[in-house]
Amino acid sequence: MDGVGMLMFRVVAMYFVILLSMRLMGKREIGQLSIFDLVVSIMIAELAAMSLEDPEVPMMRGIAIIALLVILQIVMSYLTLKSVTLRYLIEGRPTLLIANGEIRDSEMRRTRYSMSDLMTQLREKNIATVNDVEFAVLETTGKLSVFPKADRQPLTPKDIGLVVGRTGLPLALIVDGAVMDENLEKIGKTRYWLRQELKKHGQYDFTKIFYCSIDNEGNLFFDLKD
Repeated sequence: MDGVGMLMFRVVAMYFVILLSMRLMGKREIGQLSIFDLVVSIMIAELAAMSLEDPEVPMMRGIAIIALLVILQIVMSYLTLKSVTLRYLIEGRPTLLIANGEIRDSEMRRTRYSMSDLMTQLREKNIATVNDVEFAVLETTGKLSVFPKADRQPLTPKDIGLVVGRTGLPLALIVDGAVMDENLEKIGKTRYWLRQELKKHGQYDFTKIFYCSIDNEGNLFFDLKD
């Protein structure tokens, strides 16, 4: 039982160590990780696994190595932020695969990027043919950024001279039955105002509302609990 308890303690401790490490290294999506970020993440995962699998390995040794990797990643991120040359050496450069509507064969070969890869990425962006593309850039993360030709781009309100209002993020006013008082203060409203607005829709109890928000035009959206 002591062995099971110790294992549970190591799992919980390592969980929080890795969680803290990921938070310190910054917010990035998996698809946006640089090669250096990916290497550090893999090493942290391997160290955590080794610390959990072998009870004879001191957990503090694994934590110390993880801390060193996190510090190294933060330092390298700062250095690459300040030095373009270092950033190119570590993360590489974006590659232009399509320029002015023409596929750059030499760059495709250099990056070992096949036509099948290219067409797959274009289809994922709802582009059926290369003929619709003006530029395509293979980013250092492996993501393909695509810029359609001018006559293939979606129509926008600006194209037809339509003036639209500024888009703002909606504010949550109720989450799982709890009123977000700080957000009410941001818009200069009170709980009394919120209650009166909800009464207009036949709702009288905050606790029965799963989610309620207000947009930049003052429109309320709410969803009831199941």
